[in-house]
Amino acid sequence: MTGPINREDYEEPACLLDMERGRDAPLERVDIRRVSEKLDEYLQKCDYAGAERHLKYWLAEADADRDLIAKHTLLNESMGMYRNAGKREEALDAAREGLSLAEKLGYTGTVAGATTLLNAATVYKWLGDPQRAYSLYSQAKDIYESQLSGGEYRLGGLYNNMALALADLKRYAEAYSLYEKAVRIMSGCADCEAEQAITLLNEADAVEAELGPEDGAERIESLLDRAEELLNTPTLKNTGLYVYYCGRCAPVFDHYGRFGFAAELRGRAGETERKGKV
Repeated sequence: MTGPINREDYEEPACLLDMERGRDAPLERVDIRRVSEKLDEYLQKCDYAGAERHLKYWLAEADADRDLIAKHTLLNESMGMYRNAGKREEALDAAREGLSLAEKLGYTGTVAGATTLLNAATVYKWLGDPQRAYSLYSQAKDIYESQLSGGEYRLGGLYNNMALALADLKRYAEAYSLYEKAVRIMSGCADCEAEQAITLLNEADAVEAELGPEDGAERIESLLDRAEELLNTPTLKNTGLYVYYCGRCAPVFDHYGRFGFAAELRGRAGETERKGKV
């Protein structure tokens, strides 16, 4: 079975909630928007060494400025960056510190706090602890469902990732239900065809894990058909993010014997990469 595709693998959620700063806070803050834009440049090139240097520098600046709000956002970004770079201890340290800081900042029960729960859960899932991940996802789910609209993009991302943990725990019926909810939400969001495809491919892996490749063949083929159709949506923009989608989805289609489409996805990614270098 192929490895799961997490939404957080290609776009780490960031803290969206601001709050009053204490009397000890400096007048100037770390410019998180500019820091995040530069980080995106590193990540789109898969330059994880550069991304790590960038985040470490600005984390030190946030500490020097006593800017805990900026530090919280940077720790959220660090969780995804270290996961993508394959640095297990660093990812776990960022998750633990991020959760602790969210509590210190009073984010418990807020969307910002739930985002940190989601990011940390994804780290634990990646580290092979789906039970801990599920616990954190559940807490985030309660907050998101009470504070976000039913069609909110972030809620769909949470459902997808929570379903991955449930599949690891062999709670397949619950996982399928969340995958369906995720696809339904994403289908109502603009330009989210690739995200829907990713969720369908994750669901195909769950079917294979539960039923096996033969007994699950019909359901798997249906899911692959839908994912392929979505990835062929004419209006999908040829961006650096789409390169990531193609690169991550291609091995899944290879795994299920759809070698032609897998090669086509790799070709699309390569063409976009070459254009980006000109």
